[in-house]
Amino acid sequence: MRHRNAGYKLGRNTSHRRAVLRNLVTSIILMDRIETTITKCKAAQPLVEKMITLGKRGTVHARRQALSYMMTPESVDRLFNVVAVRYGDRNGGYTRITRSRVRQGDAAEMAYIELLGAEQELDAKREKREAARAKKREEIAKQMEEQTPPAEAAEAPAAKDETKAEE
Repeated sequence: MRHRNAGYKLGRNTSHRRAVLRNLVTSIILMDRIETTITKCKAAQPLVEKMITLGKRGTVHARRQALSYMMTPESVDRLFNVVAVRYGDRNGGYTRITRSRVRQGDAAEMAYIELLGAEQELDAKREKREAARAKKREEIAKQMEEQTPPAEAAEAPAAKDETKAEE
């Protein structure tokens, strides 16, 4: 029986589980949305909320506590300068878990965990990606057009030779 054994073990030993959760929290703070298994989402959600609460405090002690848990100094800077400011007037409920698909290979249920209010930033990232892809497609199309006229020009004299042969 698992009486009084709360929490998620994630099929890992203690140090590996702690490392996985620290990496998940760091990634969520840096990228606003990640896709992982539902169990990992549920395990990481309260930790992300605690980090955002530390960010809202804004003290040196809170910054040091966040730095001791999160993996990179850049993530701590983003937590205190961007994410905590976004939730200044909100009391909890900073994240959302959305089920997405079943992973092919092991049939694990996947889900997105995202920070609320980050839709504008995610849309901007998506538009920037689409613009870069469109630009690359245009460059490839231009290169294809530049390569095809010499081939057509080579076919044109061959067509003239055929007409001369017919005469």
